[in-house]
Order: sequence, then structure tokens, then C-alpha cells
Amino acid sequence: MTRCAFLGPAGTFTEEALLSLDIEGCEPLACASIEDVFAAAADGRADHGLVPIENSVEGSVNATLDALAFDSELLIQREVVRDIHHVLIVAPGVTIEDVTAVASHPQATAQCRRWLAENLPGRPVLAANSTAEAAQRAVAEPGVAAVGTALAAELHGGHILRASIEDSERNQTRFVLLGRESQPRTGHDKTSLALFLYEDKPGALLMILSEFAYGQINLTKIQSRPTKRALGEYMFYVDLEGHLEDEAVALALECLRLKLRRVKVLGSYPNAR
Repeated sequence: MTRCAFLGPAGTFTEEALLSLDIEGCEPLACASIEDVFAAAADGRADHGLVPIENSVEGSVNATLDALAFDSELLIQREVVRDIHHVLIVAPGVTIEDVTAVASHPQATAQCRRWLAENLPGRPVLAANSTAEAAQRAVAEPGVAAVGTALAAELHGGHILRASIEDSERNQTRFVLLGRESQPRTGHDKTSLALFLYEDKPGALLMILSEFAYGQINLTKIQSRPTKRALGEYMFYVDLEGHLEDEAVALALECLRLKLRRVKVLGSYPNAR
């Protein structure tokens, strides 16, 4: 039996992504927050954890990025990309005219911002830890509508008032499976890094990019985030094509370790695309 923590409760997009991985003997363990998923996978209550890391509309999930870079030694072992279709969930008998507020995870409501503005103007948007938690609230509090999954509506006794309310037809989210072990090279891999500078100075980013350019390594993502040490101090998240065991990648990281305060490997894993 393999216990897999995920952002719960039952019925979230993360649970749908976990089920799509078809992990043999997987026993799902619902957690209340992304931080709780990391904790469960780190302290042994779960063998793996699955969390969202990036959405095609709203960008990165900062709670996941920051946990990987600052708070955890877990490694990304796998990724899965899922099409995301939101529905508006209410208690049975509630009409759209009855809706007084909308609840969901901030990423979910942001992906439906235009639809909500056009169809439920002026209604306050309430934050929830997950889309499924919002669905539970909508069923318990008639008048509150939730943005979530069709699965959450089914599991928690909600009624789907409107379907496919996401603003983009190409709305996708990338999820990552976390674990304590590194993954072997497959030949079609991706590596994620957290890069920390000694100091902010002219040409610092160019120096980092040059090492990858020399090795003809393609970067698929680069993003800055605060180091949490002082205002104006930033580090970089990088996704690149290739595996730590690839000669070019290994050489680039060796050179960067001589120039940066820290090069933290967040995982080398099979590329889902």
C-alpha cells in the first residue's frame, strides 16, 4: 500500500490529478493545505504528496514553490498536466439570483474572474483552502456558491448551477508528485532548481543564463521570488530540459555552484509533455 497525500478534502482538482496517475496500491490521504501535504510526505505519514505548482492562466502556485525552496527537502518525482474545467456549485434549490457570495481557492476564482464579474457582479469572493472545501461550504450555507469540480459537487451533495465557467478554454494546471528519493534518467526529463545569489549585482541573471546557454540547455521556465530575508532580495526558480545525470546539465550546475550562494535541486523527473 502506498499512501499519497493530496490537497483535500475529497473532490479537489488535485485528487482528480492523483487518480489519473494510476499509482498501484495508492491510498489517498486528504490534507487541508499545501503545507500539510508537504508535512505528511516529509514525516512519513505519506509516501508521496501531490500538489499544484502552476496554472496556464494564473501562473505559479507560490505556496508550492516556496515550500520546495525554503521549507522542505522533498524532491519532485513526477508531473502531470490536467485540463481544468470549473463549475459553479450551490446547495440544492438555490438559483443564481439567490447567490450572495462566491467561495473557492484563490487560484480557482482567479481563473474564473471574468465569468464571475459578468454573471455575479458585486458578490464578495471568499477564500477557501481548496475547491472541495468551498463546495462543502456552499452545500452547508445556501446562498454561498462555490467554484470547484463536478466531482466535488457529486461527493458533497451540491448542485451544479453552471458548467465550464473558466475564462480560458485552454485552462491547464501542472501538478507535481513529491517524494524523498531521486528519480533515474529516462531520456525525456525535466529538472527544477532554486538558485540563490550571493548578492544582487549587474549581470547576475545573465551569468546564470550564460551557463545554460553554453551547455545548449533549454530553459522552460524562469521566475524570481523574494528570499524572505530582506526587501529587494530575490532568488530564481528554473525549469530546464534534461536530467542531473546528463553531462551538459551536470557541468552547468557544477559551474553555477562556484558562482552562487546555493544551487538547490528540486528534482529531476520525467517530462509530462
